[in-house]
Parts: sequence; C-alpha cells; structure tokens
Amino acid sequence: MLIAFSVAPSGVGSAVAENPDASVHDAVAAAVAVVRASGLPHRTTSMFTELEGEWDEVFAVVKAATEAVLPFGSRVSLVLKADIRPGRTGEIDGKIERLEQALERRED
Repeated sequence: MLIAFSVAPSGVGSAVAENPDASVHDAVAAAVAVVRASGLPHRTTSMFTELEGEWDEVFAVVKAATEAVLPFGSRVSLVLKADIRPGRTGEIDGKIERLEQALERRED
C-alpha cells in the first residue's frame, strides 16, 4: 500500500523554543526522521510524505511519526490518504513512471 500523510502540531508544546515565524519545520523534521529510520520506501515533498509497505508496517511508522510531533504542540493534526492495491509493490516509483510515459505519449 501507498500512503501520503502530513502531521503537524498546533498549540504550544514542551519542545517549542522561540519561534517567531510559527514554522513547524522542527516538528516535521522529527516526523521525517522516523520515516527515514523505518527503512521503507518513502518520499517527502513540501506538503506530504509518501510511504510504501504493508498495512501494519506503514501505520506503525505513521503512529511513531505522529508521536514524534507530540512534544511540539498541545495537539497534533494528521492528514492521511491511502492507495491499497494488494499484491503490488514498487508503486511509489511505478505510478510516477507510468505518468511520465503517458505524458511522453501525449507529446508525440
């Protein structure tokens, strides 16, 4: 399965230092560090992190990433989208490759 998720704190938490621009990059970095340590195929963009694996393993990573953000706020927001295709692997890159091929065919 593929999931795309975004996790962010709100409110004031114990790990928040002076932060005049209200940026959440330190909290996001804590979550992304968890994803990278998981060893699962992943990609982080400006808005979401994509992760590929089996149901239990990807949701364990999302839970751990969410817990990593907890110290940065009094609450945490989690947005998650899943593409569940049993028996498929390599889709984190495969979907993009098929899209690029379709775009190339349109240019011909």
